[in-house]
This record gives sequence, C-alpha cells and structure tokens, in this order.
Amino acid sequence: MNNQLKTPLFRNLCLAGALAFTALNGSTVFAADAVKFQLDWLPGGDKAPIYVGIKKGFFKDADLDVTVASGRGSTDAISKLATGNADLGLSDLVALLMAKAQNDVPVSAVYSVFSKAPHAFFVPSNSDIKSVKDVAGKRIATSPYTSSNVFLPLLLDVNGVDPSSIKLMKADAGALNPMLLSGNTDVVISWVTDTVIYQLQAKSAGQTLRVLPWYDAGLEFYSTSIIASDRFLNKHPDTTKRFVAAYKKAIEYTWEHPEESGRIVHDMVPEVDASTATDTINSIKSLVYNAVSDKDGYGAFTKERLATTWKWTAKAQNISVDSFDPESAINRQFIP
Repeated sequence: MNNQLKTPLFRNLCLAGALAFTALNGSTVFAADAVKFQLDWLPGGDKAPIYVGIKKGFFKDADLDVTVASGRGSTDAISKLATGNADLGLSDLVALLMAKAQNDVPVSAVYSVFSKAPHAFFVPSNSDIKSVKDVAGKRIATSPYTSSNVFLPLLLDVNGVDPSSIKLMKADAGALNPMLLSGNTDVVISWVTDTVIYQLQAKSAGQTLRVLPWYDAGLEFYSTSIIASDRFLNKHPDTTKRFVAAYKKAIEYTWEHPEESGRIVHDMVPEVDASTATDTINSIKSLVYNAVSDKDGYGAFTKERLATTWKWTAKAQNISVDSFDPESAINRQFIP
C-alpha cells in the first residue's frame, strides 16, 4: 500500500468523512416525516385530537412532525389541500362530496370522525319552539358560510314546514347568538359543537338555550372527516397510514381524558379556554361514539350510509343522485 495512505493525517480525514456520512445518513433515516394539517375552522375542543396527538407524542412515536393551520370552513380546507398548501385536514364530508361532484377536486376522505352531523337549531329555553316542526312562521338566522344552509330546505321538507313561512336572515357567525339573546331572531342555525360557548354567553345574559339537533329530525349522514390531497396519498401512503393510526389513538385518548385534553388544547392554543374546551369535548361525544360507530366500527365509511349521505346532499342541491358516485370521494385503504 502507498505509504501516503498510512499517514495519521489520511486516517483522520477518513475517520472524519465516515462520521460525517454516518451523521448525514442517520438524519435522513430518522428524520420525522412532515405533515401539514389543515383545520376546517378555528381551534377548539372539537379539534382536540390533533393537539392531543402532538402533545402526547402519538405523532412523534409514528415518526411524524405535524403542524396545524386554522381554517375558515370546509370549502377553505378542501381548497388548501387541492392546491398543495396542506397535506391532510378536516372537512365536512358533504362539502367534499359537492366539491368532487362539481369540480372533481383531487382530495379524498380517508377516515370518519363525526358519524352523525352536528347541524342544529338553537332557541331560548322559554321559546315555544320545541321541535323542528315548530319553526314554521319564525325568524331564522344563519351564517352565509355554513354547510347547514345546504340542508335547511330538505330539513324543512322532511318535517312538513313550508319554507315560505320562515324569514331567513344571514349574519356573521359571531353575531348569531347575540341576535338570539337580544330577541332579534327566534332561531339560530349552528353546530352542536358550539353548544358550550352559546350556553356560556346565554348564562351571562341570564338566559339558557334549547338545542334541537337535526339528526333527531330525520337527517342522518356522515359529517366531519379526515381528508387528504390525492397527491399526498399517492406520494406518501405510508405516512398517511401512520398519521391516521396516530390520530385514532388521539381520538380515544381525548374522550377517555376530556379534562386533560381540554388543558392540552389551551396549552397549545392559549386563546382557547381549557374548561370550555373540556365542556365541548364532553358535549360532542355522541357525534363521535354512537350507534353508527358501534355498528360499523369507528372511522369507517359504509357504502350504505355513504350512499344515503350523497342522496340527501343531491336532493338538497336539486341535482341527480346518479350524476356522481360518492365512492369516488373515499379512500378506505388507510383506515386502521
């Protein structure tokens, strides 16, 4: 061997090179996979699992580095995924079905979170409105952006309410409950997930509210789901599978430990009150765990319920049920 290759300098250079290669190779092997997660609305107790998964290390244990972005509705979340500004996220399944049917957006649902829809009427407890049928002739206020508006005509039809008898008003989401409490509307359309905040505001005004969930009035279908961009699914199937499995653990932990989970949301998003987050977690448990999830398995999309969800959606939009196959919006291969 050439004597030059035996020199201490050469041996040191070789050792340094080997260490550098090992460090570089090690960082490549063990670096966590980045996932950009898009919420469909602002942080709160109903979004607890994503924060629980981060704080409790469920995603880290799955070699995932998850970042979370707030949203402004399901349409916004779907758009962010379709344009590559996020990888996975949350969306109302109905909004995704419509986006797929109208524009064939490259986004798919991979896991069911709410197997019952959270749409609801809110009325003062002393109101004569005891059921959906009683809203005939009343003033109803809603946000212009909520997906509940899609189903309002259908809900009224199913319950025999003449739509021309109601006066529908649209206002910013933050103004709805104050309108109700001040008597400027008789009914407010919101989600069951807002119950705690609405009741706290009512209490401050010396009032209480009655909640009338629409799933008790004939509308049964899937709602909030984990969605993913098709680009991400095709490029990172293993990452997606690990994410969904970790999210499932986070869901289970959230509803097994609601108080701790509420504190976790507050710790990660200080503007969210911990007790309010906890109350929200408790109040929406029936959207997560119910007869549907017991029968079909948590996270599942059955063909039958999916077909029903699309049937209601198509009818509400006055389009042909046969114009779109809802199965094309679902990718079941990532359900644990």
